[in-house]
Amino acid sequence: MPYNSPVLWGMNTSRTAPPIIRAATPADTPAMGRLGALLVHTHHELDAKRFMAPSSETERGYASFLGSQLGRTSVILLVAELDDEVIAYSYSEIQGLDYMSLRGPAGVLHDIVVDGQHRGRGVGQRLLDATLAAMTARGVPQIVLSAATRNEPARRLFARAGFRETMVEMTRG
Repeated sequence: MPYNSPVLWGMNTSRTAPPIIRAATPADTPAMGRLGALLVHTHHELDAKRFMAPSSETERGYASFLGSQLGRTSVILLVAELDDEVIAYSYSEIQGLDYMSLRGPAGVLHDIVVDGQHRGRGVGQRLLDATLAAMTARGVPQIVLSAATRNEPARRLFARAGFRETMVEMTRG
């Protein structure tokens, strides 16, 4: 389905049905902010020296940032909704030639976050599939992402989708 389709993946009729995957709207920004704060918290727990600490402003800041990305033609911002509740989102961007990353034009998957109580139910897989389909529909020749070394569930999800390790980030301090 094209990216501008209101519903990209699935139908939702009950808690046992898969979530609806759709384009994010301004009304979704508070939920995406909450999930973004969860992302910050999770990464900080994985490596407090590398990832920023969450603060009382993280949720609001993340919501504001993601809200500012809505409507940008280079951005694909999707949510997974279950029973009228946003339970996950993905944020990706289509970028041109990047000499700093030594790569040609690509889609960059920045975030994919699933609420903790909905993990292990295939929500992340469905959201990732819809994100990849939206990028493919836009003619993206390559898709790249970064995953925290210690985030094994995410790394397994990405490997199942055909991603391979190409770079290792190293942090000092």
